[in-house]
Amino acid sequence: MTQPVKVRRLTDLEGQKLQRIVRRGTTSTVRYRRAMILLASAGGNTVPVIARLVQADEDTVRDVIHRFNEIGLACLDPQWAGGRPRLLSPDDEDFVAQTATTRPAQLGQPFTRWSIRKLLHYLHRLPGRSLTLGREALRTLLARHGITFQRTKTWKESPDPDFDAKLEEIEYALTHRPERTFAFDEFGPLGIRPTAGTGWAPAGEPDRLPATYRRTQGVTYFHGCYSVGDDLLWGVNRSRKGIGPTWAALRSIRAARPDGAPIYVILDNLSAHKNWRIRAWAKKNKVRLLFTPTYASWANPIEAHFGPLRQFTLANSDHPNHTVQTRVLHAYLRWRNAHARHPDLLAAQRRERARVRSEKGIRWGRRPLAPAA
Repeated sequence: MTQPVKVRRLTDLEGQKLQRIVRRGTTSTVRYRRAMILLASAGGNTVPVIARLVQADEDTVRDVIHRFNEIGLACLDPQWAGGRPRLLSPDDEDFVAQTATTRPAQLGQPFTRWSIRKLLHYLHRLPGRSLTLGREALRTLLARHGITFQRTKTWKESPDPDFDAKLEEIEYALTHRPERTFAFDEFGPLGIRPTAGTGWAPAGEPDRLPATYRRTQGVTYFHGCYSVGDDLLWGVNRSRKGIGPTWAALRSIRAARPDGAPIYVILDNLSAHKNWRIRAWAKKNKVRLLFTPTYASWANPIEAHFGPLRQFTLANSDHPNHTVQTRVLHAYLRWRNAHARHPDLLAAQRRERARVRSEKGIRWGRRPLAPAA
């Protein structure tokens, strides 16, 4: 049968970058939507689910996924061409781009970074090389080569020795057991204060919120649960993270499949998730806990659904208290679940899953939890 369209396995750095773009939502709309498509696909979501998540056509989702599989994260920035012929040769452009990404101190300049003027001044006075360009031409040249002015950031790679093994277990659950796979994570802290956002307004007359950033009522945490097979998102606000709220969320997940057959729950490495009482309960109730690799929470499929949750319930809001904030959040969840899947599509997917299980001979309890090495 034809394999479903999905992104290749993300590297740790790729997953972290996509997660930052989706969580912050401060980049361009094109980058935000494309990052959400890639992160949702990496989390095991199908093309129809992703198309409804980002309000895009299914063919657009497939094109973005295929493009990522070809060129990687460069697909986040589609290239457009046009205009008059360039005055610089391709070699000159490559030289300018390489100079801009080289620290000035390595070229004998007393700076820690370039500005447009300083870089242009350096290029105009290079011995034996004549470069004809102005400030705006230099700016557009750098943009064409994907070079932007940005903050220096730290980085870290996952030190988890079981990185590949954990990802394989998660991929197996998402691919072969989606109807019995769930995801869990905490979202927060959620404070009571005006939160900036975006919205439609007359030109030059944006909506305004009070200029106060005091947190006078403490914070809460949304404990979210996501059913991969049913594409349902639910949860509850708690005053803190801990063993009790985690246990309650896992019991609600277990109740979603009361038949007693094994289920899989994907979650991160918070210490409250690994408590011995929770592990004992999970073993007794046939709940397989699949922990994401260290520093790789992007592998949790619920992450892609927290972005819209933040954008449509917290951003551009000024809730008076936690009660109102919680009501708004739950109202959005009801709307999201009511519009997530069409009944005809659900029936078609159930028939397809039944056909696949019949062809491959998959039966509960007769297949290992992960493919043999």
